[in-house]
Amino acid sequence: MKDTSPQTIYLSDYTAFGWTIAEMHLTFRLSPSATRVLSRIRFEPNPDAPQQPFFLHGEELKPIRAAIDGTEITPEYSAQGLTCAVPDGAFTWEAEVEIAPAENTALEGLYMSNGMYCTQCEAEGFRKITFYPDRPDVMATFTVRIEGNEPVKLSNGNPTASGDGFAEWHDPWPKPAYLFALVAGDLVNYPGSFTTMSGKEVELNIWVRPGDEGKCAWGMESLIASMAWDEKVYGREYDLDIFNIVAVDDFNMGAMENKGLNVFNSSAVLASPETSTDANFERIEAIIAHEYFHNWTGNRITCRDWFQLCLKEGLTVFRDSQFTSDMRSPEVKRIGDVIDLRARQFPEDQGPLSHPVRPESFQEINNFYTATVYEKGAEVIGMLKRLVGDDAYAKALDLYFERHDGQACTIEDWLAVFQDTTGRDLTQFKRWYAQSGTPHLSVSESFENGTYTLDFTQSTPPTPGQPDKLPQVLPIAVGLLNPNGDEIVPTTVLEMTEATQSFRFEGLSARPVPSILRGFSAPVVLDRDTPPEEKRFLLAHDTDAFNRWEASRDLGRACLSAMVTQGSAPDTAWLDALERVIRDEALDPAFRAQMLALPTQAEMAQQLHAQGITPDPDALYAASEALREAMAQRWSGWLADLRATCAVDAPYDPGAAQSGKRALGGALLSLLTRLDGGAAAQAQYDAADNMTLQLGALGCLVQAGADTAALASFAKQWQGDRLVMDKWFALQVAAIAPDSAVARAEALTSHPDFDWKNPNRFRAVFGALAMNHAGFHTKDGSGYGLLADWLIKLDEKNPQTTARMCSVFQTWKRYDAGRRAQMQTQLERIAARPGLSRDVTEMVTRLLS
Repeated sequence: MKDTSPQTIYLSDYTAFGWTIAEMHLTFRLSPSATRVLSRIRFEPNPDAPQQPFFLHGEELKPIRAAIDGTEITPEYSAQGLTCAVPDGAFTWEAEVEIAPAENTALEGLYMSNGMYCTQCEAEGFRKITFYPDRPDVMATFTVRIEGNEPVKLSNGNPTASGDGFAEWHDPWPKPAYLFALVAGDLVNYPGSFTTMSGKEVELNIWVRPGDEGKCAWGMESLIASMAWDEKVYGREYDLDIFNIVAVDDFNMGAMENKGLNVFNSSAVLASPETSTDANFERIEAIIAHEYFHNWTGNRITCRDWFQLCLKEGLTVFRDSQFTSDMRSPEVKRIGDVIDLRARQFPEDQGPLSHPVRPESFQEINNFYTATVYEKGAEVIGMLKRLVGDDAYAKALDLYFERHDGQACTIEDWLAVFQDTTGRDLTQFKRWYAQSGTPHLSVSESFENGTYTLDFTQSTPPTPGQPDKLPQVLPIAVGLLNPNGDEIVPTTVLEMTEATQSFRFEGLSARPVPSILRGFSAPVVLDRDTPPEEKRFLLAHDTDAFNRWEASRDLGRACLSAMVTQGSAPDTAWLDALERVIRDEALDPAFRAQMLALPTQAEMAQQLHAQGITPDPDALYAASEALREAMAQRWSGWLADLRATCAVDAPYDPGAAQSGKRALGGALLSLLTRLDGGAAAQAQYDAADNMTLQLGALGCLVQAGADTAALASFAKQWQGDRLVMDKWFALQVAAIAPDSAVARAEALTSHPDFDWKNPNRFRAVFGALAMNHAGFHTKDGSGYGLLADWLIKLDEKNPQTTARMCSVFQTWKRYDAGRRAQMQTQLERIAARPGLSRDVTEMVTRLLS
């Protein structure tokens, strides 16, 4: 029986579970249609919990047998689980259930992916495996026996026994059920090893389907680098004898940090130069690091309840960002993080899906794996580190690991270690976890008698359920430059705590040029009426790479805004200032590539809406195209020569040096294509010896409308590689002209390789359609209707992926009346579907609110 009725759960209602678990034993007798799961659990009364009925979660299970202390019982079953009478003291619970992994298309619990048994238990998938208190604050050691004919049988912890048709595993570290994992199938391993700082040898394996062994080397390198980095920077050593990673084709997310057995979406671990782009390599490096870092920030110390999800995710995102910064370029990484934050989290903060970093309530926890929890949660950690300093941060983390190892914790526990190590009162800082919305920071300035004053005012617009906001703690990193470009005040962090606050700099000989919010020191919207000439000055002279990029981005936004609203010509003064940066070979090529990227049309729509202007997707597309054309024409004399300097005459390496050159070369090729109709792109496509060059050239050909032969050639070459074909599906929808995007997406859904039940393939088509801003928002509403048709269809099979895709409608109220009405109609059509899942019901209800 499946429960689809929404039920709101509140943080304020938290109570501890009435029993603790001394040990958990599981036996799996694998069968695609009738897997038997036998559990034996030793329960003991929890003296710290209030008296309560004995309840175990369980969904979509076929009960076979239940017993307490060897005596069979008949519990009371419901769609959510079971209840029964239990002894006053300790007792042993036994149960046997039957499940059907082959029928589990939701991809949570135990399911099958092309003949391989897999699990995904976060957040609440374990209750689809057996009856259990499926909540993160119930932690236990697990002993697992797997019986079946599959040659490889994996679970958490260390292997303890194996033989004909069985394997046994024991995880000595107590964990909640969401970290349980089981994988069984015909797999081969790519082996490695790591010696920890205490001298322990750890066996490493990446398990893949036969034929994928050649795509594991980078994943192994990334894992080893992550283990070494965590020891060096955080002092965290791995704590088992073996660490396994498994690549799975059908997976709702990127990866999962199950203790000692990380399960990965194959797109997040498999890589080779021929089949993967530089962006794929960097993403794999970051995701492997993220999941490995969870071993301590998420596994050894987990969250007490799902409201504390940011405790493990925000902290681990911050840690993986630090790692990537150290492996590559800190400046380029920071710019990339902010681009992503503004593209994904800011709209979330400003729309109907807005919620605090620590929500107060939810109906379906899967809907709160959001940019607010992850990316804004990481920004909050970064602000805290910036406020207390590097040394104090390190001491607080040491105390956190020492004090809370083996515990399920809260935000209060996290902040307490900082208060105890620094003596700071973090009561006000805690508002970052409780208040939703993006603060706006306005600034005015004055200069008199050698004293320069900055006057700041902060305010946060109302959000659903939170009309009134209190001032938050804002670390504002500021530097001052002399009129000649010299830095006279290096980066200084101003700590703002009031609604309005002033800061003074004395003893200056001339009025300085301020560089405000360096490194994007707080996730806010900076409202400052800065003259264009000052932005061009910062673009040329600022010592802070982020603010140098930000100055150019501001000029780009202003240029596009004027083109759309006033019919203005492109800003040639900005283009000339930008040219000097692009041609400066002393700068990192990856940074120069980022400087060439224009504000996205979605970003511009957000800005115009904030200014009270209704964005027109068609006008935004036309302005963006006109600006890119102007860039190409104005720089036509040197584009080809500069691109030639980006050529790499060495064997392929996915590291920062080569990938930066290829990124700059790709950005220049996109402009060159506007001049030569795709001749240079075709030459690159024909000669490409790696996927970065091949796919980049193909994208240029699609944009130029010269793609028919190349798309057919690409599909013929790569039709046997599922991950490369995901790229093929996505590219042509995202890069095609808007007036053809919906038709192309619809045609691809009839392609024999379009497997709509595979999350990667579904996202490749419909995620790409949403990225084609003017295409998705085509005036006739066909984009909205096509997506709604498929979301309704997918919800029957995979509610998680469906609910997450619904978020593309979150900005529906910013557009004109016609588009609003069409989007509202489609959301209401989804909401009216009988049997709609809890996941999608909550999302659509919030979107329509």
